[in-house]
Amino acid sequence: MDILIRPADEPDLGPAGEVTVEAFVGDGHTRPDAEYVHLLRDARRRAAEAELLVAVDPADLSQGPSGRVLGCVTFAVGGTEWADIATPQEGEIRMLAAAAQARGRGVGEALVRACVARSRELGLTGMAFSTRPGMAAAHRIYERVGFSRAPERDWRPRPEIELWVYSMTL
Repeated sequence: MDILIRPADEPDLGPAGEVTVEAFVGDGHTRPDAEYVHLLRDARRRAAEAELLVAVDPADLSQGPSGRVLGCVTFAVGGTEWADIATPQEGEIRMLAAAAQARGRGVGEALVRACVARSRELGLTGMAFSTRPGMAAAHRIYERVGFSRAPERDWRPRPEIELWVYSMTL
């Protein structure tokens, strides 16, 4: 399957929000009634305040001229509103999500690689981002792309939420 990674367009925003909620809630990483679900669904805000990249299938034009949204990721530079852990010289991945029907097709890895490329384009020296300990499939992608665990940077936004950090020097 061909996958095209590009900045989100207006018609992508609704589907991108739904794919993100589907991935986080459907996989049990976020409760359906959690306040975080509103942030996950708000792809419009992410596209306006950070960079929202989408993975689309250009061969499937049934969802519009750009193809169906297979996944998405929010990319932010450290020190900006959407960056939780990255320093100003690092890029950060937020809310990486692949649609259930697109899993196992390289969507997540393509999105992660696009964020690495974007960091390099911006002249950043590295990347760092948070992930939940139970997101094993995502961890495999990060490690395959070249990220390593940075346990000294692990943190808890709330006592009940543990976040691991992965990082890479570019």
